[in-house]
Amino acid sequence: MAKAICRGIKRKGLIDYSQVYVSSPFIKNLDSWKALGANVFTNNALVVEQSDVIFLAVKPHVFCQAIEQIESNSDKNSTKNKLFISIIAGLTTNNVEKVLQSFEGSRIVRIMPNTPMLIGEGCSVYCPGSKATKEDLDLVETILQSTGMCQLLPEHMIDAVMAVSASGPAFVYIFIEALSDGGVRMGLHREMATKFAAQMVMGAAKMVLATDKHMGTLKDEVCSAGGATIAGVHAMEKGRVRGAIMDAVQAAALRAAELNERSKKL
Repeated sequence: MAKAICRGIKRKGLIDYSQVYVSSPFIKNLDSWKALGANVFTNNALVVEQSDVIFLAVKPHVFCQAIEQIESNSDKNSTKNKLFISIIAGLTTNNVEKVLQSFEGSRIVRIMPNTPMLIGEGCSVYCPGSKATKEDLDLVETILQSTGMCQLLPEHMIDAVMAVSASGPAFVYIFIEALSDGGVRMGLHREMATKFAAQMVMGAAKMVLATDKHMGTLKDEVCSAGGATIAGVHAMEKGRVRGAIMDAVQAAALRAAELNERSKKL
């Protein structure tokens, strides 16, 4: 996610890779960043010292350890007045603020991106911590808009959004794969079936956004009386496709809420 966001910002001409500082405990993980021209380190403290905006793109269980490394290797002046943008799953802004309370003047903004931002078609949301300023939010919005669409939301909606927009691509990939399998079963070559399925999903999604029509209306416009499409829709309803997708979103949202509960123990 960090690399996808960075690519989006670079693509829009907002930064150069020479302005980017990246840290990982494993030097091999930094090869691709180094190839882009970014400054790479194995010490998190050096990244914080050199940066005004720091993306926290680590797993929840190593977050505290990463911050402890910064605290033990930095003087207090070098960690003042930083904006931290958190992509850490399951950690609320309150959780992050508690861990970063020794960083004087630090502000937190939490974001929930998704993988299509890699190609500039992301769907992201963000919410401020208690000390984030309007300028901080404007900056985050500019960053996220460089990777697709974004929206400011209250934090209590993050789990539901995560289930739809962050987990959603996985559900859509399964749907596209199933369409492709169906095409192959009916005689299409795999490559053709996959291309047709993926293009159709992209076109249908753009129809939803461009027309502002209800999905039921758009569906009815495809279905003719006694035709092939309504027969396919009937098969989907018999297979409980609609209910299965709703269950998937619910399961993802509940899992996110579970991770949030665990994070309260930090």
